[in-house]
Amino acid sequence: MLSIGIFLVIIVVATLLFAANIINLGLVIPVILVFAGCWALVLAGIRASNPQKYERGAFSTMGLGLFMIAVGGAWYLFGINWLYSLALILLVLAALAIAAALRRK
Repeated sequence: MLSIGIFLVIIVVATLLFAANIINLGLVIPVILVFAGCWALVLAGIRASNPQKYERGAFSTMGLGLFMIAVGGAWYLFGINWLYSLALILLVLAALAIAAALRRK
């Protein structure tokens, strides 16, 4: 229930940013992705402090959040140069792979 409420607030913030001409219409979805990714990181912190037995782990939620932030950022960078978008996605995937490998040791 909390995540649904936060997601609705994220949509309202993105709509207000568009209405105030801070972002254009093409950046509404990337802003929603970045803010939702930030919420996923906060949710991962909450889950790390209180893990449940049959629930998705905090590391998985953190990875999803970082990937959502990277996709939103890459979407924005695509307008500048598509190579920056590719570099950002690959950097985040590499960081997640390294973190997963170090976590298993």
